[in-house]
Amino acid sequence: MAERTVRRQARGLKRMAEILDAAELVIAEVGYPEMTTNQVAARAGVSPGSLYQFFRNKEEILDGLVARYTVDRQEFWAARLAAVTPEIPIEALVGQLVDESVRFKSTSPAYWSLLYGTATGDRLAAASQRLHEDIAGHIADLLRRRSPDLTEERARLMGTMVLAMVKAVMPMITTSAPERSAELVDELKHLLVRYLS
Repeated sequence: MAERTVRRQARGLKRMAEILDAAELVIAEVGYPEMTTNQVAARAGVSPGSLYQFFRNKEEILDGLVARYTVDRQEFWAARLAAVTPEIPIEALVGQLVDESVRFKSTSPAYWSLLYGTATGDRLAAASQRLHEDIAGHIADLLRRRSPDLTEERARLMGTMVLAMVKAVMPMITTSAPERSAELVDELKHLLVRYLS
């Protein structure tokens, strides 16, 4: 009996992940405001009724995606934070963060769609704000780990500015030809190094 329950729970978690994967694809294609639960169900290969067993509406799907991104990114930042010491050159730190941002943008386009928060709606705006604050906080932690004399307030402001710069340049990077994209990545790294130095 317990084994059957565990298998059922595992299938349920797998189905939820498939639905969230499908929602990511739909958001990347049409944006969150235009996304419907029927589109997500069709993309996930489930009936709308099955989708509703896990998510009652698109807002719950949004909450699921934000939770997924938050956990994923927290694991990423925790691993990066553990590797940061005062001795690490700022160029190396910036290089790692920009390269990871570019990589993550290509593998999780809906994350960036939500992070940019260009859509309207209180719930989406709140979700975007949570993601912004979370990332800015992680960047601040990295900066303080590298420069222990940096005040928490200053590190937080710098983390917010770094995030703003990456967000501003990322659309140009992802829509440009490969050569131009590489140039923009290099310029972004140069900009951030100068700012953080």
